Amino acid sequence: MRILKITAYIAAALVVFWLIAATLISGDCRFEKSTAIKAPVEKVWQNTNTLRAMDSWSPWQEKDPNVKKVWSGSTGQSGEQQCWEGNDAVGKGCIKVLKVDSVAKRIDIEMKFLTPYESEAMEYIIVQPNGSGSNVIWRFTSEIPFPFSPMKLFMDLEDQVGPDFTSGLQKLKVLSEER
Repeated sequence: MRILKITAYIAAALVVFWLIAATLISGDCRFEKSTAIKAPVEKVWQNTNTLRAMDSWSPWQEKDPNVKKVWSGSTGQSGEQQCWEGNDAVGKGCIKVLKVDSVAKRIDIEMKFLTPYESEAMEYIIVQPNGSGSNVIWRFTSEIPFPFSPMKLFMDLEDQVGPDFTSGLQKLKVLSEER
């Protein structure tokens, strides 16, 4: 009986510790990759300013070539949306364009994942001049909800999404640098 009581106290202490940590640790997550591309800003922008254009260099496309996609909204406009359903590697969800800024060469996208787990994130792609070429910044932000924010301490976003971002940016580079 004494062991059971000690175990209960330890479990309660761990729960209290976790909840305190969850209160103190921000759930904000941010990940960003960039690359230089030897192509004019306008050419790179044409490969990033719509969901359909981005689909041509998406790193997730090759993870499930048979993914089912449904498109809606006007291409390259706020409201353009792509919903997908695929294998376990790509899951199920929707991405929606919130804003296209042709002057700043920035597209803001809302992502909603339904499987393998529900979550939401924002994605931004920015194309900037870099000498005679371009620099592309690909960023996402998300928030781990309370009380799960301490999980952030055990996550390595570079390991989780870094290879996909690197692959996508490399494909964008090759596509944009083609003559």
